[in-house]
Amino acid sequence: MAFQHTTEIIEDELLVEKIVKANDAHLFGLLYDRYVPVVYNKCLSFVSSKEEAQDLTHDIFVKLFVKLNTFKGESKFSTWIYAFTYNHCVNYIQRNQKAQKNTKSINEDIEDEFLDEISDEQIHEMKAEKLATALQKIGTEDKALLLMKYQDDFSIKEIANTYEIGESAAKMRLSRAKSNLINIYKTL
Repeated sequence: MAFQHTTEIIEDELLVEKIVKANDAHLFGLLYDRYVPVVYNKCLSFVSSKEEAQDLTHDIFVKLFVKLNTFKGESKFSTWIYAFTYNHCVNYIQRNQKAQKNTKSINEDIEDEFLDEISDEQIHEMKAEKLATALQKIGTEDKALLLMKYQDDFSIKEIANTYEIGESAAKMRLSRAKSNLINIYKTL
């Protein structure tokens, strides 16, 4: 059935069912438009900067599109997406707090110096078995970034384009991922 009437409002649950069935990004756009303000405001309540809240919101919707098929309709979709958002934000905050406890405080003005502090050579010199274990323990976003950079040889620009963020944000995310990996690696 084509949705010819722009005034027609499709219930969330039916919309989700159609998106999953057709893997339709256009229909997902309707869901995105409906929930992006609420998700963004929830993210903003967890972090202090608008840019960080935007990054979290983007990450949530990327994950949501992939995991939409796990929505079983046992609760209202709005409840499910709020829980999804909450869990993502809590995991993000916990990961950052753990990294901050294990590393010295980072000033964003010196992010390039921090990137140099954890050199690519340190990552390459890690023992393969221990590195594989550390990669299993690191967060999925961090793991994805590290694999893009070191396994798939993505440049900072390519990573930024993949996540649709600025290059400095991509550098900072990569920097955090490297730091988290080093910290986990050292505990093994």
